[in-house]
Amino acid sequence: MNWETMRRKAGTAALVGFRVMPNPLKRAAVRVGAPSYTAGAVCVLEHDGCVLFLWQPHREGWSLPGGLMGKHEEPSDAVRREVAEEIGLDVDPGDPVTVRVDAERQVIDVVFRVILETRPDLDLATEARKAEWFTPGELAQADSDTFGIMAAIAAAEQPPRVGRLLGTVD
Repeated sequence: MNWETMRRKAGTAALVGFRVMPNPLKRAAVRVGAPSYTAGAVCVLEHDGCVLFLWQPHREGWSLPGGLMGKHEEPSDAVRREVAEEIGLDVDPGDPVTVRVDAERQVIDVVFRVILETRPDLDLATEARKAEWFTPGELAQADSDTFGIMAAIAAAEQPPRVGRLLGTVD
């Protein structure tokens, strides 16, 4: 028996063994062998062709409002919470316009887009030190996640229902 045949037979035996394993044991085996990802929700707030970017000490350059999702938290709830915490706005994020997966860095971002009729007054929280409106072409200094998210939005074929501003957070 050659090496390739032995490898295939061993692989088949492993898959059959996996199939008959109890579900909790299967989940544990997958968690040990599979890469773990961080999952975040991000909001692209647009007004008059410009996008709101934040300067935050823990990021390398300008970034977008958003952050990590909590355990069992829906992406729309997470982005709504993050926007309220970071800049003091209450938004209806609408449906995600894209999902960005960065396999190299093991990051997944669910991206929402909110088009604003007017530029709201912002209440910067402790994370955000500055907020600026830039056209995507003007943005020269941003972290790699932000550039990736902006590229993913540009590549999105057909945007779903976009969100809207509901008001400010008290």
